[in-house]
Amino acid sequence: MDNNLHSPARHLIELRMEHADLDDLIDRAVGERPLDDLMLRRLKKRRLALRDLISRLEAEVDPPEPA
Repeated sequence: MDNNLHSPARHLIELRMEHADLDDLIDRAVGERPLDDLMLRRLKKRRLALRDLISRLEAEVDPPEPA
């Protein structure tokens, strides 16, 4: 049971959820006035870092097949 809590697949799910949460937060921040540019840049930078991490983990879990 404890193995499933720390599995790569579980970690990917958690990262995807955090990425989706950041998407929502960024969408709401863009709609607010006055716009906090610094906060928005930080959120977008974190979202990009998460996307890169998700891509790397996906490649580890399910490597592409050779052509």
